[in-house]
Amino acid sequence: MTQTRGHTEVDLPRESMSTNQRESLDDEQFAFPQDRKEPLTDAEHVRNAIARFHQVEGVSDRERDQAWNRIKKAATRFGVQVTAGSWRDLGGYR
Repeated sequence: MTQTRGHTEVDLPRESMSTNQRESLDDEQFAFPQDRKEPLTDAEHVRNAIARFHQVEGVSDRERDQAWNRIKKAATRFGVQVTAGSWRDLGGYR
């Protein structure tokens, strides 16, 4: 399934990660490590983290800035093109 957020088109993952797989990840493998939200383990999960970024609740703008930096690094590592310059460009923010 393809979804557009801001200027970034993303393919949402077709299969989710199992609970055991998710629990085995280090905190650093998440966009929001303190809450273990949005794993960044492969290209599909990076795309999903971008698509769902605006849905993450209970985090500060500073935590969003840090998560966005982690997402951009993971995107580079997995060859995911990100055209949005900031998480504020994704849509859902005013």
